[in-house]
Order: sequence, then C-alpha cells, then structure tokens
Amino acid sequence: MAIEAEGLCKGYGSTRALRGVDLAVPAGTVLGLLGPNGAGKTTTVRTLATLLVPDGGRAEVAGYDVVRRPHEVRRRIGLAGQYAAVDELLTGRENLVLIGTLLHLGRRAARARAAELLDRFDLTGAGDRPARTYSGGMRRRLDLAACLVARPSVLFLDEPTTGLDPVSRMSLWSAVRELVADGVTVLLTTQYLEEADYLADRIVVVDAGRVIADGTPNELKRKVGEERLEIVVTHPDGVPAAVSALRRVTAGEPVVDRDRGVVSIAVGEGVDSMDGIATAAAALRRENVAVADFALRRPTLDDVFVSLTGRSA
Repeated sequence: MAIEAEGLCKGYGSTRALRGVDLAVPAGTVLGLLGPNGAGKTTTVRTLATLLVPDGGRAEVAGYDVVRRPHEVRRRIGLAGQYAAVDELLTGRENLVLIGTLLHLGRRAARARAAELLDRFDLTGAGDRPARTYSGGMRRRLDLAACLVARPSVLFLDEPTTGLDPVSRMSLWSAVRELVADGVTVLLTTQYLEEADYLADRIVVVDAGRVIADGTPNELKRKVGEERLEIVVTHPDGVPAAVSALRRVTAGEPVVDRDRGVVSIAVGEGVDSMDGIATAAAALRRENVAVADFALRRPTLDDVFVSLTGRSA
C-alpha cells in the first residue's frame, strides 16, 4: 500500500475533525476522497502530508510513518492545495528551476527537469512569461508540475480543479491519468463528482470525520439503486398506453413522472437482458406509443452522495 491509515483522529479544540479514519491505497492507483464541506477531507490530506500531527491512530505514506519519519515521507510526496502556489513575479520556468534548486538537484539538473515538465504540461510556449500572465488552468498545470520536480511516488491533490473551465479541467484530468500510468499514487479530494467518477479507482466518502462508504464508483452506484429503463413519450396523453404496455412485459410496476412524460422500470424486474429491453420496445410499438427517448439510466455519484450524506455535492 502506498498510503495506509488506521483510526486517524484529529481535533481543533472541541471540534473533532477526524474520528477514526481508515484508508488503504494501493500503489499506482487513484483514491477519490469525497464528502461535504467540513467533512474532514483537507484535514486528512494535511495529516497524511505531515502538515498536521494526528491526535490518535497511525498512518504510513510511501512506507514511512507520518509521525516518526515525517522527513522521509516529505521526500516522497507532492502536494497541490486548493489554490495554485506559484510565484507570480517569476516565469513558469523560473518557478520550476527555483524548486529544483531548493531540492538540491543542482542548477543544470533543475533546468533540465523544468524543461521536461513544461513540455509535459504543454507550457513550453509560456515558460518564459511571468506566471501572473497565466490563465487559471495554466497556473494549475504549473502548480502540478511544481509538485513533480522531485519525482514523488505519492501525490496529494486537494480540489485541484476548483474554479477551472471544463477544457482546463479535462486537461488536468489527462495529466493525472498519465502520472498514474507512470506508477504515481494519487489521493484526490474533489467537489466535482464526475471528476471522481472519471479518475478514481476507488472512492471513500467521509462525513463528520468518519468514513461512511468505500468502494469502486460502480460498487457505490449499485448500492444506491438499480439501473432503470426510461421511456420519454412524445405526447403526455401517451403515458397511460406506455404504462399498460410495460405492465404486460415486466414484473415490476412502472414509475410515472407525468410532468416530464417519463415512464421507467427498474432493470431486474423483468427487464434484465437485452432481449427484455427489446420486448419492452416491441410492446410500446404495438400500442403505437410515440417515444422521444428510450434509454438505460444508472445511478450517478451524485445520487450516491445524496443517499449517503443527505446533501447534494
């Protein structure tokens, strides 16, 4: 395991931020850490990154105890916080060279590493411009590049795409997937559930300082509910005929949303195969039901989040 935590506890005065958090992250994978604001996500990251000392429990990162061997942990991790930590007066290249110099790479090696990272994150063309002229997405890419100067084996990303436009977010997602393909382990906190769905191999949901769910995205979705076959009828007066047709070919009772003109049935209640779906389509056709949309819908991570925490992300 690249990251292991057992019973992590942390308090701020009378507030218990962590109440016994357990984590296990295999090397070369992405763990998505989800939860509402104030759930303990950032405290977990800061504790694992040795910025906070836990009040109880134990944790190892890259094989070293975060309390007994914090310097060894820091040599092997990278951390990107919620805001890009770059020097706006320096160019992108100077930011990276400075970090390499501080890490005792030597000036020649620091310059070579900076050039390599600027190329990797598509910043070579802007490398000699002051960072204050960069867009939000460019700053985040530069911040991520800065985390990688020392070639860490474990990377902590605390809401790395907050405030970015969709194109910039997708660019950062691609960069993270490339890092994982190279063997880097990533712990990601995010408020964007589609981000966790796309990037994470496993997801842990925390609330009030405790782990309340753990599993792959698909496992968590299956816990919330089954896939449903949804039929959107073209005309509202076609809803009764659609319901009648589906009752004849399924064991379950169709669910009707008359305002939207949607009739749905849970997959597994007689509609558990492609043949069953084809049978439902044929039944609707025999009843002359005009259909605007016909699709399988599965629960989303937002459904999981609402089910577990009672709140929407």
